[in-house]
Amino acid sequence: MTVAFRVETRLAAPPARAFDLSLDIDAHERSLAGTGERAVGGVTSGAIGLGETVTFRARHLGVVWRLTSRITALEAPHRFVDEQVRGPFAHFRHEHRFEPTAGGTRMVDEITFRAPFGPLGRLAEVLVLARYLPRLIRARNAVLAEELGGPGSAVRDAGRSRRRGSGSVSR
Repeated sequence: MTVAFRVETRLAAPPARAFDLSLDIDAHERSLAGTGERAVGGVTSGAIGLGETVTFRARHLGVVWRLTSRITALEAPHRFVDEQVRGPFAHFRHEHRFEPTAGGTRMVDEITFRAPFGPLGRLAEVLVLARYLPRLIRARNAVLAEELGGPGSAVRDAGRSRRRGSGSVSR
């Protein structure tokens, strides 16, 4: 089973600016300062590019984690994908899309993940992760929105978390 969710954020900036800021490791650290997130390996500052990796260290849910992601797709300034290559998830994929709007950009985050440890992982997905991760992405996006133009930017969920796989049900 895989959990999927989507968050849409309206930004008062053109797609190219939003795209560039979203690939910036320093901006990522600022947006998740509350978790103490720091780049500790791979690209640790500035923009990350196609095929490059970054390892982040952060405290989430009271536990210090390390997660290494690789940029597996990059189509400037419209889309990029980062995927976990090492870390706490059995699977983690984050697609970032940047769509022009009359007032700036609609940034769409589509995330799929699966916790390890079989039935225990599925329990963690349902009880904790399916709520925690969208909240984390919304908080991150609020900081990016503020940096890109503050007023006029808004974050909203574009769909509830759902589980995918054989026998999956919508939540």
